[in-house]
Amino acid sequence: MLRMSETPIELEPKLSIQPPTQPEVERGLQPPALFQLPPPTQDPPETQHQTQIHPEIQLSESGPEHRPQAVSLWVKHRRLLLLLWGFSLSAALLGLMYYIHQNRNRSSDQPGTVTPCLSPACQWASARLSTSADPFKEPCDYFLFTCGSDRLTQDSRGRHRGQGIPGHPQNQNGKSARPERKGERSLREEKVMDRKTMLLQYLREILESNDRVSSSAVQKTKRFFHSCLDTRSIETAGVEPFLTLIHKLGGWAVSGQWNKTDFNSTLSLLMRDYATFPFFNLYVGRDPKEMAHGRNKRYIQIDQPDLLIPIEWNSKKQKSRAKAQTLRPFMATCQRYLALLGAPPNSDMMHVGMFMSLSSELAVKATPLQYRLSKGQLHQRMSIKELQIQAPAIDWLGCLRAAFHPLPLIEDDHVLLHNLPYVVHMSPIIGKWLNNYEPSNSAPLQTYMVLNLLHTLMPAMDSRFSERVNNVSVGDVDGTAPRWRRCVLETERGFDSVLTHLLSERTAHREAEEMIENIFSSFKSKLHELKGTNQKSLQSVMTKVQSLIPRLWITSEMSGDAELDRLFSTVSVSTHSFFSNYVQLLSLWQKRRRRLLSDPSEQPDVLSVTPLLLGSELLFPLGMFVPPLFHPTYPRAMNYGVVGFLIAKDILHMLLPDKKASRGGAFPLSSVQRQEVWVQYSALQIALQAYHQSLQRRPGDTSISGLSHTHLFFSAFSQVNCDFDPYHEFMPLEPSFLIKVICARSHLCPTSLQCPRQTQQHSLQTC
Repeated sequence: MLRMSETPIELEPKLSIQPPTQPEVERGLQPPALFQLPPPTQDPPETQHQTQIHPEIQLSESGPEHRPQAVSLWVKHRRLLLLLWGFSLSAALLGLMYYIHQNRNRSSDQPGTVTPCLSPACQWASARLSTSADPFKEPCDYFLFTCGSDRLTQDSRGRHRGQGIPGHPQNQNGKSARPERKGERSLREEKVMDRKTMLLQYLREILESNDRVSSSAVQKTKRFFHSCLDTRSIETAGVEPFLTLIHKLGGWAVSGQWNKTDFNSTLSLLMRDYATFPFFNLYVGRDPKEMAHGRNKRYIQIDQPDLLIPIEWNSKKQKSRAKAQTLRPFMATCQRYLALLGAPPNSDMMHVGMFMSLSSELAVKATPLQYRLSKGQLHQRMSIKELQIQAPAIDWLGCLRAAFHPLPLIEDDHVLLHNLPYVVHMSPIIGKWLNNYEPSNSAPLQTYMVLNLLHTLMPAMDSRFSERVNNVSVGDVDGTAPRWRRCVLETERGFDSVLTHLLSERTAHREAEEMIENIFSSFKSKLHELKGTNQKSLQSVMTKVQSLIPRLWITSEMSGDAELDRLFSTVSVSTHSFFSNYVQLLSLWQKRRRRLLSDPSEQPDVLSVTPLLLGSELLFPLGMFVPPLFHPTYPRAMNYGVVGFLIAKDILHMLLPDKKASRGGAFPLSSVQRQEVWVQYSALQIALQAYHQSLQRRPGDTSISGLSHTHLFFSAFSQVNCDFDPYHEFMPLEPSFLIKVICARSHLCPTSLQCPRQTQQHSLQTC
């Protein structure tokens, strides 16, 4: 067996791997010089107690030639010595009390002295831990598991946990050294869920819960969710709900029954009641130029549409065009949809041809975001009056007033455009199709708008409209996501304020706020320990950090049951008609847009799982503090080992300057990968220090499976998955590897870590 301190790895800001050349006493597994935890403190009170509590013993140990003088002095100064002895005893008692206070956490961290957590959440967590590898019993199970694998390349997105380690359970070339326990596979599959999926799972549990007493708005929200899950009723309804809606809108030229509605009137109606934008996209947002000066006003923003026809970008001609190889299957799909909607067989080809021709013409000026960014075409400001001159075919003021009714809009109000060349290009095309075709004959513009409305309502249609035909579908509807996930996301679109209320009710605000405070405090203290960093840049970061106010992302006036009931009083949710519910959802979605335009405050995003930097505030969303990652009944060691680490990592990525990746050289890790190793190691240290701060302020903690506090902290952390954040592709090492680094350089770990020599030698040979 080889002690972990002998392993020939040094984890510095520049990671390097070399063969062992020095004895264990001289070197070990070196952590980064940055963000090191302070060494364990000594215990002077205990020493004082030992040396002062028995002064007579020290006298009796003198040599025989001094005994008469010692006895004489003892008799002569007995009162003085008794007084000194009394003072010494008092000092020793005070020192003992101080020692007990300072070392309460340390003594309570020993196995056998912890208080077990028996809550249902802890019982689930205990079962989860029992199926995971203990980082102290199997300390080298994942030691440098990625050496030589594709995981080291930046283009790789796969996970090769355990690859190259003989006998590893997930090694495809070897047999499992440990049989898989019952239920272990499902728990391991749960482990690879990202944070967003875990939040959606939790929201699903809330929506499926049967609360006896709940507000009217909450009941409507849950009924909407359940109607979305009721696929049997959706299939039974078929196309009739959509055809009924088309009839309300004035009919359709394809079906032969159309009252020749005005183009701009139909467009305004689609925008107002059905959140459908056939010729351009519409949303609300801030102007980055104003945000740089502290102004947070929101504007109506107009962008190019999400064209239904598949297109591709020609970088040489700097134009978009329809994908030739997908035109035929796309046309077949459109024909199939028209047939399902009752179009006569002899007319569907003509209507589809008109639709594709119009779509192709509009696509010419649709450009990729990166191209528009390079050309300075984003956030171009102009008044509605100026926009009307640039693109006269659209009644801009009328359409925008309809979309944002009842907000007052005038011609002088400003909007932001993200592709003005497209808007200018779009207007004469619409004018040409309006003038060249008689409405009674084909009405291609109306057909184009109806097919866009079909795309908007497809999530509420039966399965024939969501199935892919020849791998192509109008709007490319994704039917691969689990139904429950799609239903949670649809519910949030209209009932976000209700979900925020329900999530807030179930979130432990005090525990979350305490963790945020401790993690941010530990982060600030670690900033002062940075070495080898550009001091000017570091000073800028420290100045910014000192001005930040971290807090839980909730509004000062969270909506209560009565307020929510008032907001949704006009909404009527049917138990078995998801289509009608979905139509109301689109109206709610537009109300949400209007609220964004009129309310300058930043409303909490119920689906957010990472911090948001807004002005001088660092906001932490409620979605970061949900099971199974966080629970108020968990031992704090578990909460800090997982969520505390994730918070610290998010802060480091957000506030520290980015370092660009560089390739080349003999070392397999790029600079961005070394940076990510450093960030995650530092985040683990910050979380551990914050946990110790929590214990000092509030001594004592519960535990699971009889593990000591530090053992439980690291065991919980070892379950953190690489895929929990958008930087996972840059982390070349299993996160649990960082435990070995910290344990090798501190006395915090409950046991010494030892690795089989053959495992280490194999890893080095692979590297």
